[in-house]
Amino acid sequence: MRLLVLGGTHFLGRHVAMAALERGHEVATFTRGLTGEPPPGAQALHGDRDDPAALPAALDGWQPELVVDTSCQTRAAADNAAAVLGGVHGYAFVSSLNAYRNWPPGPIGPENSEPTWDTADDDYGPNKAHAERVLAAAVGPAFLTARAGLIVGPHDPVYRLGWWLDRISRGGRVVVPAEGMDQPISLVDARDLATWLVEMAERGQGGAVNAKGPVGMTTYGGLLDVCREVTASDAEWVPVPEEDLLAAGVQEWVHLPLWLRQEEARTAWDVDTARAAELELTTRPLAATVADTWAWMQEAERPPLPANRPAPGLPPELEAQLLAGHGDQET
Repeated sequence: MRLLVLGGTHFLGRHVAMAALERGHEVATFTRGLTGEPPPGAQALHGDRDDPAALPAALDGWQPELVVDTSCQTRAAADNAAAVLGGVHGYAFVSSLNAYRNWPPGPIGPENSEPTWDTADDDYGPNKAHAERVLAAAVGPAFLTARAGLIVGPHDPVYRLGWWLDRISRGGRVVVPAEGMDQPISLVDARDLATWLVEMAERGQGGAVNAKGPVGMTTYGGLLDVCREVTASDAEWVPVPEEDLLAAGVQEWVHLPLWLRQEEARTAWDVDTARAAELELTTRPLAATVADTWAWMQEAERPPLPANRPAPGLPPELEAQLLAGHGDQET
């Protein structure tokens, strides 16, 4: 079938295009053309999603039967796609847990039991919720919205897991959040999510799905331990209490990537995934994802960070300050 990937040259979209090609589809990607070319075998279409004339001009009569949308960030992008792609057999849209009004911190129950944003705010969560509504109205029962959580794997430009792998690989004393090592965390491999999205579009599956790794799959400390094993590092954890991290100006999620303060971490990943399991969204073992990400990092040129995102990781001077103040805390 003719499958259009909105996105397709970056991270998740690239894996979607590859999965669709492997499943025998005729694949085209629609991007601005700023982040490279799609995988070999996919046709590259270019344009700005915020321009209502761009997508029809790029398609130029090439009518997709399936759509996987990984790149919608604005209300205009959603409105323009809805105007052109409403008649497809299946449309899988990558939304976010941020579409929920109550996340973070959660917890989040079954999809239809939780309110999503309905404000006009030009913010990430409200924009995703708007996109869900307008695209669902245009496509109908064949519209699936995948409210994604934490996506990791090869080709990830956001560099959160990547920073931990690089830092841990250098070894030595490594600052970690003392209370945070036991916090639950769940991740989904981009390759598994991509294949599943293509399958959902093929089936014309509709509805909302919390598309994340299963609750209880690992902890923050468990993830860092896997990173240490994969990189064969001699890193020693130096647990620093949350109070001291915050007093020193450590920013959650940014300076210590993927770390959340206790009050949010307790419930942030407590998100119901029963429907995802029913629809057979699975993710490979965490060790395989981390190992493959590390292997890709050794072999490939690092992609640039997405625009308007702070560079993740603990600044060296802040790390040195924290290590000096916690010299007897090694584990």
